[in-house]
Amino acid sequence: MNAPTTNKKLLDWVAEIETMCTPDQVVWCDGSTEEYDRLMAEMVETGMAIKLDEAKRPNSYAFNSDPSDVARVESRTYIASVKEEDAGPTNNWIDPNELKETMKKLYAGCMKGRTMYVIPFSMGPIGSDIAKNAIEITDSPYVVVNMHIMARVSTDVLGLIEKTDDFIPCLHSVGAPLEEGQTDSRWPCAPLEDKYIAHFPEENLIWSYGSGYGGNALLGKKCLALRIASAMAGREGWMAEHMLILRFTSPEGKQYHIAAAFPSACGKTNLAMLQSTVPGWKVETIGDDIAWMKPGADGRLYAINPEAGFFGVAPGTSENSNPMALASCASDAIFTNVVVTADKDVWWEDMGYDCPNGGGIDWKNNEWAQASGEKGAHPNSRFTARADHCPVICPDWEDPAGVPIDIFVFGGKRTSTVPLVHEAFSFDHGVFMGATASSEPTAAALDLGNVSLRFDPYAMTPFMGYHGGDYMQHWFDMGEKLGDKAPRCFYVNWFRKTDDGKWLWPGFGDNSRVLKWMCDRVEGKVEARETAIGLMPIDGDLTLEGLDIAAEDWAELMKVDIDGYKKTLADMKAYLAKFGDKLPAKISEQVDALEARLNG
Repeated sequence: MNAPTTNKKLLDWVAEIETMCTPDQVVWCDGSTEEYDRLMAEMVETGMAIKLDEAKRPNSYAFNSDPSDVARVESRTYIASVKEEDAGPTNNWIDPNELKETMKKLYAGCMKGRTMYVIPFSMGPIGSDIAKNAIEITDSPYVVVNMHIMARVSTDVLGLIEKTDDFIPCLHSVGAPLEEGQTDSRWPCAPLEDKYIAHFPEENLIWSYGSGYGGNALLGKKCLALRIASAMAGREGWMAEHMLILRFTSPEGKQYHIAAAFPSACGKTNLAMLQSTVPGWKVETIGDDIAWMKPGADGRLYAINPEAGFFGVAPGTSENSNPMALASCASDAIFTNVVVTADKDVWWEDMGYDCPNGGGIDWKNNEWAQASGEKGAHPNSRFTARADHCPVICPDWEDPAGVPIDIFVFGGKRTSTVPLVHEAFSFDHGVFMGATASSEPTAAALDLGNVSLRFDPYAMTPFMGYHGGDYMQHWFDMGEKLGDKAPRCFYVNWFRKTDDGKWLWPGFGDNSRVLKWMCDRVEGKVEARETAIGLMPIDGDLTLEGLDIAAEDWAELMKVDIDGYKKTLADMKAYLAKFGDKLPAKISEQVDALEARLNG
């Protein structure tokens, strides 16, 4: 088709990529339902997609990836800044010129036998002052249909590019050219050693090669919305964060907006879609994964969800853990690496019931029986669901102005030491709490070896697009800019256990009780008690009505374990040392202040 734009910069870039990658044809995407349906029908015909039963799961499809291509590949993900020191200790660095030469050789002819799709998309509501316009070029129809859900794909974006002459170029290929007459594989991709997910922060440029899966291929997600956006935000004076956004409304109709950063497996999506157990209080979802935040005219910090959908982990999502997520993918959804049941529905482990008929087709595309004891869905299997299908989506989730953030929440998974909730003494103290958020190592972090804690600043370790020390300093700079309008900061830990392994806190919907205490603190309705680690609830101020929590368990949940914190402090110092002379002085001051309070 003819290009639906006259923008020379964009046309020149597309022509350059076409010359390098030599596709059979170029298709400019428009984000329409017709386009989505046509691509899905083509993939069903080739065997790449499985159409699910229309009565059980309307307009929904399942895909099974190659077993070598099932997750983000951090070992093949690069920040190619001009200076190595700008990438920092949390990133893999390669010289940008060297990396481009390597990747250009791989890109040469890589789309032979395939269609090159040009996807215009906006991260955030189209036209919002906080949003960014981008173009992803890809040779994967799977990427196109997922981008339809995860971003705002539209020719309206081309109109904005015409006016501004500005867009973020994102290039992706599965890295599997087809010779004439060669049969395509069901899930084309390149071997691990040829996979590259490359970010060039000074150019706002993303190149990805060899993987067709998730954040490696849907370049609007982690690549643009976090790695490149965090570097842009650092330069431009805003924030791109790995945070959910929710609205919490009181019985009187007062709205509070909360942004929360948790590492993986710490209940981020569950909190974003919480069903409150506090009478009269209501949670509405604005975003489950990423927040872009910018100071508004009134000096407050305003947030948008740059995404348009949820790319959620399927295993463990159930009616009990997150009914709203399950409802979000009841129709018009894409499932990747789950079980396709005999009656053409989907199933995964910990869904809350046994697999219907005892089995189906597993994530490896083989016949599977639950009785075999082997997992049918991959642990990182996913659902791609439209945000507007979430029953508790906030009516203002697409407000181009964003919503004003009242509260920042940080947290990690600690079975001991860290109490249920505490508040920062100040915004600077809150920045320190976020910078030193930690979890006990899980199965996902076995490569860490013999360490007692895994530190994950602001849950951003894999996603900071520049030096982590500079990134922390940017948080302090934003606090200075916001002044007394900066959000209040809190730290939570839903995961405390007794010595015999029982949960001390029920979690899930009851986490709304903790959110209510935070709102009461913002309103000045309740006082707090000062401790070595921060401000904590006074007994009776955090409502426990209707919960069966023994007095000794509550005391344990609220205890400040001084000895435990001293051990954490030692681990913290060792971790922070890796940032060298880029570690902000204010972080060092907070470390010293905490140590003094613990020893006081």
